[in-house]
Amino acid sequence: MTASRTGARPVPGDATRERLLDTAAELFYQEGVGIGIQALAKAAGVSKRSMYELFASKDELLTAAVEQATPGLLDILIPRTGAPDEPRARILHLFEQLERLATTPGYRGCPFLSVQVELKDPEHPASRAAAAAKNRMRDFFRDEAARGGAADPETLARQLIMLYDGGATLAGAAGEKLDGITLTTATALLDAAGIH
Repeated sequence: MTASRTGARPVPGDATRERLLDTAAELFYQEGVGIGIQALAKAAGVSKRSMYELFASKDELLTAAVEQATPGLLDILIPRTGAPDEPRARILHLFEQLERLATTPGYRGCPFLSVQVELKDPEHPASRAAAAAKNRMRDFFRDEAARGGAADPETLARQLIMLYDGGATLAGAAGEKLDGITLTTATALLDAAGIH
């Protein structure tokens, strides 16, 4: 295991570090980034001293938690190569997954957007980690739109990210059921862009 970009000093096989990261990711998502160090340490079953031996600051822990959670969520949202293969189906897959996730207990919206909104500082390392994850989603949309023959793949990608963020926010913050609305809207955007 190598050091993360946040500068944490991981120890091979360190179950405490992994437990702390998993707990932090869940609490930051459910309670917000303002949750206190004491509550984080207690929930993870570690002392504050142990936490600070692993992470120099709460900001470092938050950043590491975002980085650790990113691959798992993107693996759910973005289909693997070839499954499905057609650009339209691949893009719609992401919205099908959003709608499925939005019905799960404890859904609070897009964790990446939440971090960015709560921190209100695009230069914060955790905001940058969240932005990198969102950029991967936008790149996925743009690449699939280009593969599907869209005249302006970049604009379509921006529209699809806006749709994803809006749907995730409605379901997470407002508690609204999506009931196919993001999928229907994504379909209309793809139809308008000529991706059939």
